[in-house]
Amino acid sequence: MTAKGDSGAATRARAATDAATDDVQRPWLESARRVLKLEAEGIAALDASLGDQFIEALDILFAAKGRVIVTGMGKSGHVARKIAATLASTGTPAQFVHPGEASHGDLGMIVPADVVLALSNSGETGELRDLLEYTRRFGIPLIAVTGRAGSTLDEMADVTFVLPRTPEACPMGLAPTTSTTVSLALGDALAVALLERKGFSPQDFHVLHPGGRLGQSLLRVADLMHKGDGMPVCGIDMPMAEAIPFMTAKSFGCVGVIGDGGRLAGVVTDGDLRRHMEDGLLGRSAGEVMTADPKTIRPQALAVEALALMNQHSITGLFVVEDGCPVGIIHIHDCLRAGIA
Repeated sequence: MTAKGDSGAATRARAATDAATDDVQRPWLESARRVLKLEAEGIAALDASLGDQFIEALDILFAAKGRVIVTGMGKSGHVARKIAATLASTGTPAQFVHPGEASHGDLGMIVPADVVLALSNSGETGELRDLLEYTRRFGIPLIAVTGRAGSTLDEMADVTFVLPRTPEACPMGLAPTTSTTVSLALGDALAVALLERKGFSPQDFHVLHPGGRLGQSLLRVADLMHKGDGMPVCGIDMPMAEAIPFMTAKSFGCVGVIGDGGRLAGVVTDGDLRRHMEDGLLGRSAGEVMTADPKTIRPQALAVEALALMNQHSITGLFVVEDGCPVGIIHIHDCLRAGIA
C-alpha cells in the first residue's frame, strides 16, 4: 500500500510540474502565433492592394536592358539583398548596392540601362538621397517600395508600391517585422511574375544553379547517359553464346536488342539469363531470350524521373530512346554518383 501511495504521489507531482511548465511556456507560443497572424494579415493586405502599379513595375523590369539594382538601408537592406538574389537566380540580372557606399563611389555601378528598386519603410532614409538623385539626373527608372505615401521616395519614383498600413509584429511597434515580411513577399511576387513572363524554364534554372541539390535535381538524362560505344546493344539474331560475353564486358547487367529500323525491340537482363538457363540458353538468339517492350526514357527527361522509374519497376538500368531507337543507357549508379537520391 505504501509503495502504491508513493507512486501515485510521484505521478501527481510530475503532472503538476508539467502543468506549471505548460503555463510558463504557453504565453511564448501565443506570442509566436500572434506574430505569424499579423504577418499573414500584412501579406493578405498587400495582395488586396496590388493593381496597375504592379503591371507598370513589371513592364519596366521586363524592358530593362541592364540590371535591376536593389537598394535599402538597415533591415530594408537585408530584404533588398534577398530580392536581388532571387531575381538573379530566376533569370533577371540583379545586384544589391548599399546606399551608404553608393555615395562614396559605388554609384559607378549603376548605368542608364539599369532599373533601381529602392526599399524604405519611412521613405525618408537619408542614406538613399544621393542614389535617388542620381537616378533622376541620368533618367534611370526608379521603383519604390515604401510604407508612406507622399514621402520623398514616393515623390521621386516612377512607380511606387505603398505598403498597406498593418501593425508591426513587434509588441512595441518598433522593430521592422510585418513590414519587412511584406516587402520580401512583394519582391518574390515581382521575381516570379518576371520569370513567367520571360518563359524561364527548368533548364534555364539549371544553368544558373549547377551546384548543390537544386542543380542535381535538374540534371537531364542526357547529362548522365552512356552513349556510342559505351552502349550495350546487339542484333536480334546474335547467338546468346556471343551476347553473354558482350553483355558481361559492358558491365550494365543487360544488353539492348536492336530490331528492324534500328529500333529497340527488347532487352536481355541477368534475370532473363537465369530464366532460360535450362532451355538451351547458349543455342538461342538474343531475340528469343529478350524481354520485349522494355521500360525506356527520353534523353531530355529529368534524371530524377529516371531514378523514380527504376525504383518503381525494380530495375537498375534504362535505355534512352528517341523515335524508338536507342541513343544511350542510364544506370542507377549514374544517378547515385551524381548525388540524385
